[in-house]
Amino acid sequence: MHKDNQPLIFELSTEGRIGYSLSDLDVPEVNLDELLPEGMKRTTEAELPEVSELDIMRHYTALSNRNHGVDSGFYPLGSCTMKYNPKINESTARYPGFANIHPLQDESTVQGAMELMYDLQEHLIEITGMDDVTLQPAAGAHGEWTALMMIRAFHEANGDHHRTKVIVPDSAHGTNPASATVAGFETITVKSDEHGLVDLEDLRRVAGDDTAALMLTNPNTLGLFEEHILEMASIIHGVGGKLYYDGANLNAVMSKARPGDMGFDCVHLNLHKTFTGPHGGGGPGSGPVGVKKDLIPFLPAPVLVKKGDSYTFDYDRPQAIGRVKPFYGNFGINVRAYTYIRSMGPDGLKAVTEYAVLNANYMMRRLEPYFDLPYNRHCKHEFVLSGRRQKKLGVRTLDMAKRLLDFGYHPPTIYFPLNVEEGMMIEPTETESKETLDAFCDALIQIAKETEENPEMVQNAPHTTVIGRLDETKAARKPVLRYTK
Repeated sequence: MHKDNQPLIFELSTEGRIGYSLSDLDVPEVNLDELLPEGMKRTTEAELPEVSELDIMRHYTALSNRNHGVDSGFYPLGSCTMKYNPKINESTARYPGFANIHPLQDESTVQGAMELMYDLQEHLIEITGMDDVTLQPAAGAHGEWTALMMIRAFHEANGDHHRTKVIVPDSAHGTNPASATVAGFETITVKSDEHGLVDLEDLRRVAGDDTAALMLTNPNTLGLFEEHILEMASIIHGVGGKLYYDGANLNAVMSKARPGDMGFDCVHLNLHKTFTGPHGGGGPGSGPVGVKKDLIPFLPAPVLVKKGDSYTFDYDRPQAIGRVKPFYGNFGINVRAYTYIRSMGPDGLKAVTEYAVLNANYMMRRLEPYFDLPYNRHCKHEFVLSGRRQKKLGVRTLDMAKRLLDFGYHPPTIYFPLNVEEGMMIEPTETESKETLDAFCDALIQIAKETEENPEMVQNAPHTTVIGRLDETKAARKPVLRYTK
């Protein structure tokens, strides 16, 4: 039994009880046991609870109430933009003309869906300052890899097979070096300066004839805008490389600054983040990639184009890197993002940026007296605190994150980026009220005071959750895979 006195689902189990009712079989019965290979057949019955429909519904409802999510509470996960998903998006995505179509239908029967995708591409072109966009990639990291494969194809088409290195700042998203490696590149790290920005001298040192690209998140993972971006673009272009923009933090500059105007050659976007598609639980995501003119020939085929008054997929792309996803991206997320863009309008998207930045700076200044602030300057959409002073009292950032659970909050990102000791990355997004921001700040401030007055309270947290303090390492390495009576 859980410590909230709620019985486990197996404790409710009564032999012979069922929670479903099926109609009589009206097709020939198939003996699956005869179809399965010997190695895949069960030797014992599955140990499943036998409960009523009401019990199983209450079980899953109770589980959902214990979860943290953007619909149930404040979710300040830095670098992930876990913002509210407007319900108008969900309603639109469920229109029969969108929800009930099939990707193998003839193009003539899905012109409305193709028009929506084409118009979404046009909006993203305008928002990013790029020359063309593909909606194929299924998520942000997938978009990173797609963009790098296009950069690789571009260099190889020009005979530059020696460009094997991708430069990645130490403040980049963790997926950047992984995507570069999967794309066949060697990654070179460029360090940050004392202001948390890319060290220009170090960038000049590592850039050269073997540079394929610089992957840059702007604002970076510290929540700081790279002020010298034009000079960085000049350095990379000067050695023949390309600039890739990780657009995961676009909500910090959207409608204020465009990657294409900063000198970037390609960009990926997270429609499931900046443009409010549901985020988490393994997907679905959407990571469109925008490119400048000289990378257009290498876009993954097919490419959605408009011919006269109709829309079609163009497969005649001899230099394309190939298809990167079956069909054309995750259509439901495209519908949600398109609904968001159209319902917000230009002024609304600009307000998104303004409130994201305002909320982050407000919280940062409220919390500044109680935590170390590694980079004491205006931030963009997120900021990073350090728990160094709490660590000296025997309390780690992990302990404070656990204690936040007692207040009903999902903790922010911790121990990232790696160049901040005892880091705590907080992103409020633009969708939260001042009252919510203040309540979260009050909780963190109380925890900071507890660290000084009663550190054991924080060290042994959480105290109010259904499950007590977990050993995350053991849970990850030795998961419990089945129920044992």
